[in-house]
Amino acid sequence: MADLVLRSDRLLLRPWRVSEAAIQRELWTERDPRVPARRRIDAEGRPTVADFEEGIRAAAPPTSLGLLAVELAESGEVIGYCGLVEGGPETDGAPELAYELLRRHWGHGYATEAAEAVLSWARSVGHDRLGATVWDWNTASLRVLAKLGFAETSRSEPDPEHGTNITTMRSL
Repeated sequence: MADLVLRSDRLLLRPWRVSEAAIQRELWTERDPRVPARRRIDAEGRPTVADFEEGIRAAAPPTSLGLLAVELAESGEVIGYCGLVEGGPETDGAPELAYELLRRHWGHGYATEAAEAVLSWARSVGHDRLGATVWDWNTASLRVLAKLGFAETSRSEPDPEHGTNITTMRSL
């Protein structure tokens, strides 16, 4: 499914291109300082653009899981990612919805629109439910998940440094 493309009114979601590695790194540079260090650029500047290029080259084509580049259909500009990742014990193994957009594209409904396309894809490949985990301080993502029909579960993981990670679930 290397040619997988999801379409919505304003967006295309498709596999990442090596030439877009700098966008992945920019996403990491914009992350809130409360995000765990392993998901931010470290003091040595890693991951580098070259690290992201290698990750894109090594990635398997998306099948029923995968993070897709979110591209504005009108301009071709890549503004972030959205897709499904392997779920863990907090979602009882159900795949997790994941998305992240460059800050300059927040507030335009793109995360909701991209996620709706991914939910349709998830349904079409046979998933019957999805999870999503989100930090309690990430109110914008909590609103997106609520719009999409995700409901908070009783599972949460408090962390004194990063906040509480909330698990949400949705049947498809």
